[in-house]
Amino acid sequence: MLATYKANRSAYFENLLRFNREGKFKIMPIYRPSELHHFLNNLGVSPKKGLSQNFLIDGNITRKIVAYAALSPHDIVVEIGPGPGCLSEEIIKHGSQLLTIEKDPVMAQALQRLQTESNRLEIFCEDVLEFPLREKLLEILKPGQKAIIVGNLPYHLTTPILIQLVKLYPYVSKVVVMVQEEVARRFTAQPGTSEYSSFTVFLNYYSTPRYAFMVRRGCFHPIPNVDSAVVTLDLHQPPFVANEEDFFKMTRTAFGQRRKMMRTSLKELYCSQAVSQALLQIGRDVKSRPEELSLEDFMHLYRKLNNSV
Repeated sequence: MLATYKANRSAYFENLLRFNREGKFKIMPIYRPSELHHFLNNLGVSPKKGLSQNFLIDGNITRKIVAYAALSPHDIVVEIGPGPGCLSEEIIKHGSQLLTIEKDPVMAQALQRLQTESNRLEIFCEDVLEFPLREKLLEILKPGQKAIIVGNLPYHLTTPILIQLVKLYPYVSKVVVMVQEEVARRFTAQPGTSEYSSFTVFLNYYSTPRYAFMVRRGCFHPIPNVDSAVVTLDLHQPPFVANEEDFFKMTRTAFGQRRKMMRTSLKELYCSQAVSQALLQIGRDVKSRPEELSLEDFMHLYRKLNNSV
């Protein structure tokens, strides 16, 4: 069952608010370490390592993320892992309708302080990998409307989360996420580079991934051991292959021995002669290695090896 927190500014949350002379609340800023410490102390919590909680504390970064998402007041935005709500606040300022998915119940409740008079904020205390996001989008999107997904992804769950998100076309137009900098390089790598991988091929099948900008580790509390980067993925209709599961099994198998020639790395799936012949038919050298082939090359190769259109 979904746990939804609606705005109910009880006395428990009053210490998160500052009031101006007219009696209207102002959001307590959390863009500096001292402010975040005060915020967390009021809640009686500290960042949880098991949830990969490294909270963004740089307002310039949140504004850049929103700029890359190109939000408008009419957009429906899904934020994954909002934590204290540093990015959430910036999104709400743009007038967008915001749906947040936060696993930590304390953080999910604290997000109530950001609710607007028009109730543009909906908070779900859920594990994003178990949350029925497709069904929720079908429920709230108008005909022809697409959502935008943003978030600072838990680094240990980046891959499984993205596997789900990129398959949400046509309900989602764009995904803008923070990941480890090294991982961002792999996601956006080009054929012929050391970072190029089977997951790069996977992402390109469902989207157009782009490296947006680096985020230094000092922009977080607590400070992580690595730098981060923001990546944008423009989702599109995936090209047709007869069996996507078999296709990605082929690419994973090929990259399992990325420095070997394709005719060797695919031996457990196809005979070497068939691979060599298929490579020639698609205009590639028989000595080609997995890291040298583009998404289109892999698709043409798969079709030749499986006699499909």
